[in-house]
Amino acid sequence: MPVVLLGISHRTAPEHVRDRHALPAARVAAALAALRDYGAVLEAAILSTCNRLEIYANVDDFEAGIAQLKEFLTTYRNMRVEDFDKYLYTMLGAEAVEQLFRVACGLDSMLIGEPEIIAQIKEALRLAEHAGSMGPNLGRLFRTALQTGKRARTDTAIGRDVVSLGAAAVELALRHCDLSKTRCTVLGAGKMGAIVSKHLHARNARSLCVVNRTLRRAQAIAAPLHARAARIDALPETLAATDLLITAVGNGTPLVNAGMLRAATSERSSNLLIIDIGVPHDVEISGLKLEHVVIYRLEDLREIVDQTLLGRRGEIPAVEAIIADQVQAYTHWYRTRGAAPLIAALRSKAEEIRGAEITRLFARMPELDERQRELVITASVSIINKLLHAPVTKLRESVAGDQPADESQLLQTLLDLDVFSDRLQRQLDAQTAPFFERAKKS
Repeated sequence: MPVVLLGISHRTAPEHVRDRHALPAARVAAALAALRDYGAVLEAAILSTCNRLEIYANVDDFEAGIAQLKEFLTTYRNMRVEDFDKYLYTMLGAEAVEQLFRVACGLDSMLIGEPEIIAQIKEALRLAEHAGSMGPNLGRLFRTALQTGKRARTDTAIGRDVVSLGAAAVELALRHCDLSKTRCTVLGAGKMGAIVSKHLHARNARSLCVVNRTLRRAQAIAAPLHARAARIDALPETLAATDLLITAVGNGTPLVNAGMLRAATSERSSNLLIIDIGVPHDVEISGLKLEHVVIYRLEDLREIVDQTLLGRRGEIPAVEAIIADQVQAYTHWYRTRGAAPLIAALRSKAEEIRGAEITRLFARMPELDERQRELVITASVSIINKLLHAPVTKLRESVAGDQPADESQLLQTLLDLDVFSDRLQRQLDAQTAPFFERAKKS
C-alpha cells in the first residue's frame, strides 16, 4: 500500500520548530500545487493544526516518494534537511493509515478526544480536492478517517466533558486571577477566539473586548456577549486597559511585540497576564523578559489538559479497537482495487463472447422481431452476470489476501481467457438454447 506520511508534531518537535513549519490555511493550497510537480507523488493532502504538520501522500515508490516530500519541505519552506530531519517521523502503508485515524479520534492530540480535529481533517480534504491533489486513494482514506472519528465519539465517551484549548486557556487564567475583577481582551475572531470569548463571558469577566483585523467579525462575536469590539490598530491602547490577554490568531507574524507590551505596562504595578495559544505564536518572544508581563503558551496548558481529560483516558482501548477495525476495512478496500483492471479484462472478454454469440444466434433466427431480440439481449446479459459472479469473487478475494499474487499470475490462473472463453460459450449455449426453442415455436 504506497501511502506515506511525513510529519512533525508536539510529540517530536519543540515549539520553535513547529512554528517554522506551520502552514496557515491560506498557504496550504499553494503548497499542494507545488507538491503536484513532484513525479513520485501521485496524490497529496496536508493536515496543518495547532500541534502538527502532516503530509499524506500516495506515491508510486516509497523511497522516491519520501525523498521528494523532504525535498519539497526544504525548497518550499526554504530550510535545510538537517534543520528538521531529526524531528520528522515517517510512516508507511497501514501505519500511516492508522496514524490518520488516531488523529481523527483525538488520540494523538494534546487534548485527548478534542472535537476540533474533525473539522480540521475535513478542511484538509476540501483544500486538497480544490487544489486537485486529492485522488481516489487519499480521498477514501480521509473520508474513512472522518467516519472513524465520528464513530469513536458516538460509540465511546472519548469526547465527553467537551474541552478545548480555549477552555483550557480560561481555566489557566482562573488560576492566576479573579475574572470578575479582570479586564479581558481576546485577540482573534476565529473559531478559537469565539470559544475563548464565550468561556470568559460565562465566567463573569469584568469586561471583555474582542480585537480583530476585521471589525465586523469581532462585532459578531462581541455583540451576543455584550462585549466591546475593536480593530487590530486599536490594540496598543486596548492593552493599556487590559489585565488578561488571550491570543488565538496564529497567522505566522507576531501581532503583539515587545514595544507594544512595554508601552502597555509602563505605568502599572500589577502584571499583564498573557496566554498565547496561537500557532505560530502571536506574541513576540522577547516579550517574555519584560517586567510586569507574564506570558503562558500552548505547552503550559498540558497540566490542565491532563487533569481535565483524565476520564477520557479510560476510553482509549475502546477507541483503539474501532481504529483497528477501520484500518482493516480500508486496507481490504485498497487491496481489492488491484483487482479492478483484471475484472475489467474479464468483463470485456465476456462481453466480446456474448456479443459474438448473440450475433450468431440472430443470424440463425432472422424471423425474430424487435421485441424478441430485446428479450434475447436482456437474457444474455443476465446470464453473463451470473456466470461471472464466481470468478470475479475469487479474483477479489485473491487480490485482497494477506499476500496477493502477482497480477500476471492471477491473470494466468484465474482468467486463462482461452479456457474461459470455451467454457463461457458452452454455458451460454446451454442457458439460451431452451429460450430460443420457445421463441422459435412461437
